[in-house]
Amino acid sequence: MIKNNIGNTALEKHEALSRQYGTGIWIKEEFRNPGGSSKDRVAWYMVQDAIQHTKIPEGGIFVEASSGNTGISLALIARELGYQCKIFVSKSTSLEKILMLQRLGAQVEVCLNSNGPLDENSTQFKAKTFADQHPEAYFTNQYYNDANIEAHFQTTGPEIWKQMDGQVTHVLIGMGTGGTISGIGKYLKEKNPNIQIWGVEPMNSIYQLIVQEMPIPEDQPKFDPIEGIGRTFLPGSFDPSVVDQVFQVSADKTKKIAHLFSHQNKQLTGYSSAAVLAALDEHADQMDLKSSDRIVLVFPDHGDRYLEKLYSNKAGNKNGDLGFKHV
Repeated sequence: MIKNNIGNTALEKHEALSRQYGTGIWIKEEFRNPGGSSKDRVAWYMVQDAIQHTKIPEGGIFVEASSGNTGISLALIARELGYQCKIFVSKSTSLEKILMLQRLGAQVEVCLNSNGPLDENSTQFKAKTFADQHPEAYFTNQYYNDANIEAHFQTTGPEIWKQMDGQVTHVLIGMGTGGTISGIGKYLKEKNPNIQIWGVEPMNSIYQLIVQEMPIPEDQPKFDPIEGIGRTFLPGSFDPSVVDQVFQVSADKTKKIAHLFSHQNKQLTGYSSAAVLAALDEHADQMDLKSSDRIVLVFPDHGDRYLEKLYSNKAGNKNGDLGFKHV
């Protein structure tokens, strides 16, 4: 059963990064989940909550607004448990993810954006509308579902603590729905309030303003397109009280880091994972890292879901065949 293979992902020290930045750096390899991302954890918790509390009829349709990974996880779990799945994705979602969703039997509807529940063209609005109009459907609503935080509080956070023997000083996490950083941050802060929980988002996303308790301008510019992270609205699945600082990175920097990391390590990193690396590189001085620090980087998924966007010649990769390998 898929449940038995979700979680307990590897956490490995990355010797090259540790040498490069003069500190201890570990990578939490969430791409090793059966659905290929950290979203397996959240999807399982949301599905189980819906079934146990009869929020969905037997054989009904799980509905979600997703940049792809949560949708893939839901489709995988729904198929195993005998349910259907319909996923609303934005037009910026990678082709690899859309094809994967379709291979898993999910219905896929492409929307103009993912700008939140008030925008009639958004994935969130259309997903809710569909669920409201179909009694056999249930909108898991990862942006406002407590199970999003709970999954990482109950599983990912404890895993990091145990795997690091409690000796962790910082965690660096990309911020999409906000559930991953909120759940991990809540757990680790309860264990040791001195652990620094750092978020990563694209330029002009709003999480940094929220953590700094600053108002969001009405004319806030569109944030850089880094698939999987960044928001124009505040999700209910985000708890700013457990986040110490948010670092912003550009899409261009993220792409360059993705290519460099893959060339040096012969490993394709996912888009938001590359953003975490870009934040580390761009803001290392501001982070004031010490040789005794023990930093965990959360890598939610793998680069094989962004071949066209990050690693093709069309995406600006002029390095040719670098001997990539799938990890």
